[in-house]
Amino acid sequence: MKKDFFEIIKEPLNIGEIARRVVLPECGATVTLDGYVRQFTKGRETEYLVYEAYEPMALKEMKKLIDSAHEKFAISNIGIVHRIGKLEIGETSVVISVSAPHRRAAFEACEWLIKELKRTVPIWKKEVYADGEVWVEGDTQPQN
Repeated sequence: MKKDFFEIIKEPLNIGEIARRVVLPECGATVTLDGYVRQFTKGRETEYLVYEAYEPMALKEMKKLIDSAHEKFAISNIGIVHRIGKLEIGETSVVISVSAPHRRAAFEACEWLIKELKRTVPIWKKEVYADGEVWVEGDTQPQN
């Protein structure tokens, strides 16, 4: 039974709750990525981040990623939740959880999903510094 899900929310993310939503009895591993706001980027001190999304398209692209991951990897379930709005240092911006019968597939799928999410999903990040701000584009290189 599939328990895949994908969401864009404004509230703080509960990593454990998100991770547990993908667990099934036939699974032996769940790999969860907790992507959070770091204090320094390329030597500049970040004050906070702002995430924005074109939600209808972002959700459509998240669904495509989940479908593609199921074709590429021997996994059971996927959960992707991305937060939008203003995030402070240390706050979680994205959680990706992948459950699978075996851990290797879960690790590989989770890594592939975050790279592809940054590359294809219309979610934008503004980094705010004491001396200015910049909109950051995701990784534009395709991942095999």
